[in-house]
Amino acid sequence: MKEAINILPIYKIEHSCILSHSGDITIGFKASLPEIFSLSDRDYEAYHQAWVKAIKVLSPDSIFHKQDWFLTESFRADFEKNGQNFLSRSSERFFNERPFTQHTCYVFLTKKPAGRIPSSSALSNILRRSIVPTQTINPVLVADFLDKAGQFERILHDSGFVSLQRLSDDDLAGTANKAGIIERYCFLLGESDMPIIRDINLQGGISVGEKKMEIYTLADTEDLPPFCGSRINYEPYSTDRSKFSVGFASPLGQLLKGNHILNQYVFIGDSQKTIKRLEAKKLRLQSLSSYSRENSISRDAVNDFLNEAVALGRLPIKSHINIMAWSEDAMEQNEIKNRVSSAMAAIEAVAKRETDGQAQIWFAGFPGNQGDFPMNDTFDTFLEQATCLFNMESHYRDSRSAFGVRLGERLSGRPVHVDISDEPIAKGFTTNRNKFILGPSGSGKSFFTNHLVRSYYEQGTHVLLVDVGHSYKGLCDLVDGYYFSYSEASPIAFNPFYLAAGDVLDTEKKESIKTLLLALSKKEGETFSRSEYVGFSNGLTLYFKHLEAHPDIFPCFNSFYEFLAGEYLSVLEENKVREQYFDINSFLYVLKPYYRGGEFDYLLNATAQLDLLSERFIVFELDAIKDHPILFPAVTLIIMEVFISKMRKLKGVRKMILIEECWKAIAKEGMAEYIKYLFKTVRKFFGEAVVVTQEVEDIISSPVVKQAIINNSDCKILLDQSKYQNKFNDIQELLGLTEKEKSQILSMNRNNDPTKKYKEVFISLGGQHSQVYRTEVSLEEYLCYTTEEKEKLLVQQYADKLGSVQKGIASLATDIRNKSINL
Repeated sequence: MKEAINILPIYKIEHSCILSHSGDITIGFKASLPEIFSLSDRDYEAYHQAWVKAIKVLSPDSIFHKQDWFLTESFRADFEKNGQNFLSRSSERFFNERPFTQHTCYVFLTKKPAGRIPSSSALSNILRRSIVPTQTINPVLVADFLDKAGQFERILHDSGFVSLQRLSDDDLAGTANKAGIIERYCFLLGESDMPIIRDINLQGGISVGEKKMEIYTLADTEDLPPFCGSRINYEPYSTDRSKFSVGFASPLGQLLKGNHILNQYVFIGDSQKTIKRLEAKKLRLQSLSSYSRENSISRDAVNDFLNEAVALGRLPIKSHINIMAWSEDAMEQNEIKNRVSSAMAAIEAVAKRETDGQAQIWFAGFPGNQGDFPMNDTFDTFLEQATCLFNMESHYRDSRSAFGVRLGERLSGRPVHVDISDEPIAKGFTTNRNKFILGPSGSGKSFFTNHLVRSYYEQGTHVLLVDVGHSYKGLCDLVDGYYFSYSEASPIAFNPFYLAAGDVLDTEKKESIKTLLLALSKKEGETFSRSEYVGFSNGLTLYFKHLEAHPDIFPCFNSFYEFLAGEYLSVLEENKVREQYFDINSFLYVLKPYYRGGEFDYLLNATAQLDLLSERFIVFELDAIKDHPILFPAVTLIIMEVFISKMRKLKGVRKMILIEECWKAIAKEGMAEYIKYLFKTVRKFFGEAVVVTQEVEDIISSPVVKQAIINNSDCKILLDQSKYQNKFNDIQELLGLTEKEKSQILSMNRNNDPTKKYKEVFISLGGQHSQVYRTEVSLEEYLCYTTEEKEKLLVQQYADKLGSVQKGIASLATDIRNKSINL
C-alpha cells in the first residue's frame, strides 16, 4: 500500500492548488468555450490571439495544459416537472435517452521549481519506487505564479470568448458523493457520475475497468499539418457560394464521435536558452550538411525557425497533442482507430498510435502531474502555431432564463432551452422582443412558428394570431382557444362598442372606435376633415352617455346608428351645424350596410365572444376575406384594437401578436401607420410583435412597413433559403445580415441526419449572436402542427370520433407507431 501511495504523483491539495511530490504547483480552471458553429472568421482569429496573449504572460518553467472531455451521454427526460401538458410530456418521452456528446473543458497551469530535471520516457515517476521532492515550495515563487495566473485569466475573460472558473479543493479532490477531476481522470468518470473505484491495468495497453483506452499522439513535426490556422472550412455545411468555418482542431473535438479526452500541452521554457540550443544545433547540422542532403534540409529548417523567432518576436515553446479514446463496447473499440485517423486527416495530420510510451503519457495527464510529461514526446514550435491545435468550441448550452422554447442541438438533436426574448435584452444583444420570420413554402416556417407559439402560450403568454391558410387550427383547438374564421354560414363578427365588466371607456377605446368607423366611411386614400372628426367624436361621447341613462339598450353598432339617426341628429339641428362642416346624413348613408338588414350587418353587432381581453389564445383566420376591399380593412383594424387593448390593460403579462402572410393587404393606407405604432410601442408593454412571410418583397413593398418591421425586429429567424442562394445577396442586404450569418443560413439542412425527420432554423439576435438549431418534435407535436391537408383531415377524423383533439392526436400517434396507419 505504501508503494502505491508513493507512485501517485499528488502530494497535497489545499488552497485550490495541487502540490506534487516533485514540488510542482498546479491550479485548475473549468473553462466555458463558445458554442460550436457560432463564430465567424474574424472571431476565430481574435479568439486565437487571445490564447496567445494569455499564455505569453506565464513565466518560464510553466506548463499550460488544456484538457477537453467529450463523453457520450443520454438525455434524461424530466417526467416529474410541474405544469407539463400533453404535448410537453410527449416531447419528454420523444427525447428521452437521446445520445449526445457532453463537453467539459479544463485548463491547468503548472509551475515547476527551478532546476527540476525534465522527465522522459526513461525517467518517469510511474517507474520510480520512491519519489522525493527536489526542493520545497518558495512562497515568493508561488505568489508570482498566482499573479501570472490571474493575468492569464483576465486576458481570456476580456476577450469575450472564454470564461474561467477556478477549481476548488472539492472540485479537484472530490467529496464523498461527487468525484473530483483527479478521480474522474483516473477512473474515466462522467461529471455527474458517483465516485467509483475501478481496476487500472497498464500491461498491454490501458484498461480502466471494462474500458479499453487507446492513445493517439501528435508528437513529431513530421506528423503535423503542413499548414495551420485559427479555422478551417467545414465542407458538409459549405456551398460553392459560402464557406462555413469551424475551429482548426474541431475535427479532434466536438466533431469526433465517441468518448475521448483531447490533451493539449504547451511547455514554456527559457526562450534565450532555447534559441542558443537551436543555434548550436544549426552549427552541428551545418558541419554535417556536406555528408547528407537530409542534414542540409534540417539545417535550413532550423535556420528558418530561428529567423522567424528573432524577426517576428515569436515565443519558441515545446508542445504535445494527444487523444485518449476509449469504449466498453468491443465493436466500437475496433472503430476508434478509424475515427481518430479520419479526424487527423481532416486537419492533414497523421496520428501515431502510442504503445510503449502510452503509460507515461497517460500518467502525465493527471491534473497536477504535468511536470512529469516525457519531453522526448514533444516537438519544438512557436506558441502561435501550437494554439492553432487547441479545441476552440463546446456544445450548445441552455439559456439561463426560465422562459424560452425547446429547440435541438445541430449535431445530435439534444434538446436545448433557448430564450430568444428576454435573455438577449439582458445581455445587450437586442433592445426589443419583436421577431421577423422568413421562409419559403415547404421550409418548415409554419411548423416552427406553431412550435414557438405553443411554447410561449404554455408559459403564460397571451397570443393573438392573424393567419391566412389555417396553419394554427390544430393548435387552437388543442388549447381550446378562440378561432375566428369567415364563412357565409358563420361570418366573422365583432362588437367594438361592448365594455366588459370592470372595463371603462377611456380615450384609447374611443380613439380605436373612431379610427375604425371613419375608415369604413372613407375610400382608400380619402381623408376626413377636422370638423368631421369633431362631429363624429361628439356623437360617440353622447352615445355612451345615452347608454348610461338607458341600461336596457345593448351596446352595438345597431343602437349606435339609431342614436346618430335620432337623438344626435336632433342635437346637430338644434346647434345649427351646417352640412359643410359635418354631413351626418351622408355619414349615415355610407355606414348603412353595417346596420340591421345591411350587407355587413353581422360585422359590428356580435353578441357572443365579446370579452377577448381575458382570452389567452385567439386566432383570426382571414383567408376568405384577404382580398375583400371592405371586410379586410375593417377586420384588421378591429384585430389591432383587440391587441392594443391587451397590450395596455394586461399589466405584467407577456403579450404576442403574430401576423402571417397578409402584408400586401395590410400595408394599405392607414394600416401601415398602425403597424409602425405597434412595432415601436409593444416592447414598452412586455409584448412582442412577430411577422411571418414567404417573400421579403411582401415587406419592402411598403416603405413604412419595411422601416417599422425590419428596423424594429431585433430577432430575425430564417428557414431554408436554398431556393434563393443565387440571389441571397439581396436578402442579406435588406435584412442587414453579416457574412457569418449568410454562411450559417446557407448551411441549413445540408447535412441532416437521414434517420430523423426535422428542419433547421437560423436565429439571429441583434446581429451579435446567431445560431442554427433543429426544429425536431415528437409525433404528437407533429400531428398538432402539420399543415398537410391529408394529415389535418386525419387528425380531425380521430378528434371527431373520440370527442377531443388531444384524444384524437394521442390515438392517431399510437396507431402510427403500431403501423396500423401510414401518413
